[in-house]
Amino acid sequence: MNVEVKSEVTPVAWKGDWASGEVEMIDQRRLPGEEILHTWTTCPEVAESIRAMIIRGAPAIGVAAAYGVVLGVRRTIQEGRAALSDLPAIVDTLSNTRPTAVNLFWALRRMEALARAEAQLAEANPEAFAARLLDEAKAIHDEDIANNLSMGRHGAALFPEGARVLTHCNTGALATGDYGTALGVIRTAHAQGRVSMVYADETRPYLQGARLTCWELKKDQVPTTLITDSMAAHFMQRGEVDLVIVGTDRTVANGDVANKIGTYGLAVLCKHHGIPFYVAAPLSTVDLDTPTGDAITIEERSAREVTHVGSYAIAPEGIEVRHPAFDVTPAELVTAIITEGGVARAPYSESLRALKIQAPG
Repeated sequence: MNVEVKSEVTPVAWKGDWASGEVEMIDQRRLPGEEILHTWTTCPEVAESIRAMIIRGAPAIGVAAAYGVVLGVRRTIQEGRAALSDLPAIVDTLSNTRPTAVNLFWALRRMEALARAEAQLAEANPEAFAARLLDEAKAIHDEDIANNLSMGRHGAALFPEGARVLTHCNTGALATGDYGTALGVIRTAHAQGRVSMVYADETRPYLQGARLTCWELKKDQVPTTLITDSMAAHFMQRGEVDLVIVGTDRTVANGDVANKIGTYGLAVLCKHHGIPFYVAAPLSTVDLDTPTGDAITIEERSAREVTHVGSYAIAPEGIEVRHPAFDVTPAELVTAIITEGGVARAPYSESLRALKIQAPG
């Protein structure tokens, strides 16, 4: 049964043409209390929005970065220089924002490859070249939405009737071009009548589950219960969780999964309790060039995000803090990986590669 409900949220959008357009973003740091839109007209502004987590979520970061390339090249053209002269610096500015999410680098490689392939157009007609870049960025955005819808259809088929689902962090429309990865699967399954309850981990320390996932699910009228991260084991032990589904910022060749810190612990709990642990992974997040999760760079974020909630201190001043933003879940703990091309199962070194080979482009 193919039932889909489009989200009410668009976290990033391009408004206007190549010459005067701007990138519009929801400030995800201010949700759920305030719904604030920012508009950016330069590449450094987009880069800072990624670094500062105004926009977050691997697919959404990739889309934003593609639009950032357009803005960077536009400024080069409008300042009267050769269209490709600043491309390496533009790509560096954007790539040096967040190291773990592979979509960022995938989108930048795609935009850079298109720019190099259109070098003659860039020299002969810079305006047409910039418009071509914008078309490519919009294609990345549109493809992400289509891929999320496909993941929703593939993933929903794995849900039993009346499923009680636990999810971690935010993997909905806010984390993507629209609709969502893991939350998109939940959205589709709920539309099909397969979901009776979603348990949303709060996701310390940045509270993406509490602030963002609950906000999205409430808008979609999906029955949702917020729990602290440390409560997951309790509800599994009581038989109140039927499956766990999460997203991923990078899934490597052997099926190891880098996702928001706390994901690995959930996978261990699922293994102990015999609960399926699913990962929703757009093929753009599948990194076949990295053999295992040991090679993934784990972003370390600021101590203040741990010691404070907003402006309120919750820890003694001067206390030592560690803040890895992601952890790596070994492939042997993953029941299946849901992609837009189908569902991959172990051995992932074979199934993920086959899906990537079959993917368009």
